[in-house]
Amino acid sequence: MTAAEGVLLIGASGLAREVLAAGMVGVVGILDDDAALHGTEVGGVPVHGAIDSAADREEQLLVCIGPSAMRREVVRRLHALGVTAERFAIFAARSARIGASSDIGAGSIVLDGAVITADAALGEHVVVMPNCTITHDDVIDDFATLAAGVSLGGSVRIGEAAYVGMNASVKQGVTIGVEATVGMGSVVLVDVPDQQTWAGVPARELGADS
Repeated sequence: MTAAEGVLLIGASGLAREVLAAGMVGVVGILDDDAALHGTEVGGVPVHGAIDSAADREEQLLVCIGPSAMRREVVRRLHALGVTAERFAIFAARSARIGASSDIGAGSIVLDGAVITADAALGEHVVVMPNCTITHDDVIDDFATLAAGVSLGGSVRIGEAAYVGMNASVKQGVTIGVEATVGMGSVVLVDVPDQQTWAGVPARELGADS
């Protein structure tokens, strides 16, 4: 998988700098709504203007906004301005290992050291941080975020815009619900319902009775 030429990063963020540090080529600029950044550089790349200006340009786009819900909001905003799915690039670091039978959707980011094995499916605008392990038959829905070091057993499903924290582990066959959050270092043994926050070893809902 090769990086597209002529790419604008959306969001002058830490994630944008990580994408650049991981070796994405062809990046010609960054768009961000912070007017104070316009005309400056982030990671050696110029910040050209506001996000909405992407609709009037022709380059491919990669949304580098870390929080899942915010990333989804920006993509929906761009769609409303007429930006189609074909405009969004995919970035996978050269050190990432991606099985030939696995698929990655438009706008997704896979950073250094990630391993994606057999028949996994990543949706659109998914972010996989360094050293994650995604194994056979896993499904990662649109806008989900896996923080560094997450390990997923086989046939795991991560719901839309869910967040799985750093070094968390998810048992095979478990589902993490839509917009759910799993805390860092957690061990998830059972399904996590939509929009709930779970943490611990084993993980359980935060605030639930003991």
